[in-house]
Amino acid sequence: YWNPEFLKPGQWDHDGRREIYNKAALTESKVKELKNISENEGCIFLISVFGTIGAKVIADMGIKNIKIPSHETTNIPLIKFCSNNFDKIYFSAGASTEKEVITANEILKNAEAEYTLMHCVSSYPCSDQNANIGRINWLKTLNDAVGYSDHTGSTVIPALTVAQGVTSIEKHFTTDKDLPGRDNKFALDPDEFKDMCTNIRAAENAIINHGIDFQEIERDTVENYRGRWEPQDYT
Repeated sequence: YWNPEFLKPGQWDHDGRREIYNKAALTESKVKELKNISENEGCIFLISVFGTIGAKVIADMGIKNIKIPSHETTNIPLIKFCSNNFDKIYFSAGASTEKEVITANEILKNAEAEYTLMHCVSSYPCSDQNANIGRINWLKTLNDAVGYSDHTGSTVIPALTVAQGVTSIEKHFTTDKDLPGRDNKFALDPDEFKDMCTNIRAAENAIINHGIDFQEIERDTVENYRGRWEPQDYT
């Protein structure tokens, strides 16, 4: 959510981006409509906020979950406002230095809001070789709840992050990759999204901890197959 009225002057005034911001901006009534649609479908509504003014608009609507996008990782007033006015925060840690993420994390962990640090590479699209999912392990040293905001076109990479312990995954979705806008080109269509979810469920099952001894499903092998090919009286 952003309001173009509060967009600062900049290069975007001359390269066509301000027109894009104007066209893509959501009004408060549209946000409410999307929230109602989500809730009617049994989904928890979530929206990103750009700037404290936008965050206050969303908070005043009674929305309790919020995402702070990678563009705003150094916006300390926004992080503090969200920490004090929302119950759940998804903090996207893309396009940020180690120091910047640590600074934001210190604010978030001292607030009452629950929060998830989202690994992200803020490139649209992001190539597989730049996904850098090993960074998730570092984020886990800062906070227990870590997620992944994915901008690749892969249906497999999100499942790999599950194996690293992420608890939330954000993925771009589209009904038609030929629709206007840069995100539709790397977003997943319904069939691809289903494949991704299948891969994620497989990863979740594969990392279930069954201990270090053999499992009961292996008992037949242990009791009936061991030593089958070695003579018992061999010396």
